[in-house]
Amino acid sequence: MQQPENKHVTPASLAVDAILVIAFFLLMYHVTVSHVPSKDPRMLLLWGGACSFCLTLVFWLALQMFRVVVRAHREAQKQ
Repeated sequence: MQQPENKHVTPASLAVDAILVIAFFLLMYHVTVSHVPSKDPRMLLLWGGACSFCLTLVFWLALQMFRVVVRAHREAQKQ
């Protein structure tokens, strides 16, 4: 017998992910903008944002992998 597939993505999980990712981006922007060797506000915005974007993508990937591991761990405990 096939078990029905559970939905892994819900509106609540999307909302939590969006809030965490946006908060992480803002935190990383605040940290990285001070390391840009320029006084031009456009360059600060460009390079601080570019670096924060890359770091945020890695954070998002780590968050998704964490969710998969937790889900697999919970399913293994049920059996």
